[in-house]
Amino acid sequence: MSRTYLAATSVTEAVSALAGGARAIAGGTDLVVGARHGKAPIPQSLVAIHEIDELRGITGSGGGVRLGALASHEEIVDHPVIREHLTALADASAIVGSHATRHVGTIGGNIMNASPAMESGGPLMCLGATITLQSTSGTRTVAVDELFTGPGRTVAESGELLVSVDVPAQPAGTGSCYCRLEYRRQMEIAIVGATAVVTVVDGTVTAARVAITALAPTIRRVPEAEAALVGTDGGRVAADAAAALAASASAPISDVRGSADYRRAMAAVMTRRAIEAAVARATGQSVSIPASPALHGAV
Repeated sequence: MSRTYLAATSVTEAVSALAGGARAIAGGTDLVVGARHGKAPIPQSLVAIHEIDELRGITGSGGGVRLGALASHEEIVDHPVIREHLTALADASAIVGSHATRHVGTIGGNIMNASPAMESGGPLMCLGATITLQSTSGTRTVAVDELFTGPGRTVAESGELLVSVDVPAQPAGTGSCYCRLEYRRQMEIAIVGATAVVTVVDGTVTAARVAITALAPTIRRVPEAEAALVGTDGGRVAADAAAALAASASAPISDVRGSADYRRAMAAVMTRRAIEAAVARATGQSVSIPASPALHGAV
């Protein structure tokens, strides 16, 4: 058990506790579950941030959003701006854990846990999101693309608290998708996941971002796959070529949930499905949220 516990009511109070060595906790869906499974003990000093009103809420403007660190996955899935303009993030949040997990689990905790299998990381990375970190020394902004340094590790200092996530509006004609390989519909984590964000103008892909999940020590973008899409129609041939490059960029492990060879093969499948769904959404076609179940019948 922890020796000290503080329920902070302001960001100032929370970052002061962090400066003294405390660990932040909100929904606790990662911290508590990890402790129960013996991955890491509960920290000796905890500061609860769930009562800090300034960390709550989602505000949308012009197709972009600001997420408070305490925004839950359930709130993200239900937000109309996210569902319409930042759909890959809705896809991801819709399949985090279970209904109960999505109700209490927060975007801030999901990001700072820095799991290479986290659902929201790829969409945030490909959508160009940034986070704001606050400490007793002030605030700074970090691109999600530059945040993760390894499993469970980020560039954040121990005294910094994630207070918000900003996801910019996307260009006209942009569609996005996150999909993962699923064995079951609840309480699953990604074995293989892929994100695609594409902009299509007059039938041609003018910009693309592709990221792979659970296939390396961190979620990573694949510039080679992105380049392979730009200038094409985004159809099956182009999607297959980009997906093969994404699979080549993966560095999966073997464990009880799948061998490295299987994961690498599925990396190509998931990436191709994500690209095709993103292109479909970019061109006005309907793909349900979350995309993963709808795409599992694709060949």
